[in-house]
Amino acid sequence: MIRIGHDDFDVGVEIAALTAKRHDVGAVATFTGHVRTDDGLIALILEHYPAMTEREIARHVAEAEGKWPLLGTSVIHRTGRLTPGERIVFVGVAAAHRRAAFEACEFLMDYLKVRAPFWKQEERASGNIWVEAKASDDDAAGRWR
Repeated sequence: MIRIGHDDFDVGVEIAALTAKRHDVGAVATFTGHVRTDDGLIALILEHYPAMTEREIARHVAEAEGKWPLLGTSVIHRTGRLTPGERIVFVGVAAAHRRAAFEACEFLMDYLKVRAPFWKQEERASGNIWVEAKASDDDAAGRWR
């Protein structure tokens, strides 16, 4: 399941959906990202082209499903204007065993951080600043090649 939009999400509901009516799930790994308070940050603004973003994320979910024996995946990414403390992203992965769940969750989050087609701006009192990927994030995503 991939969902992109303005609406917030409930982490507990999303985890329950991954395991609903499944008795073969032995592990669920999740990541929930929040907009963090940063010196002078008023808000984070995320933009995207819906069809392109969903297609690209689906391609990487399929890649994860090809690398690990997954029983379910969920990727939620919010867009629009988000203020510090708000949830921004959820990645959930269900598998029979923990290693597959952990690794696939980390793989998907590393991809979302540096390769997903979102454009981010930081809203500050001094004006808006476009956010670029950090070298450390590129390095983290690079280990999956």
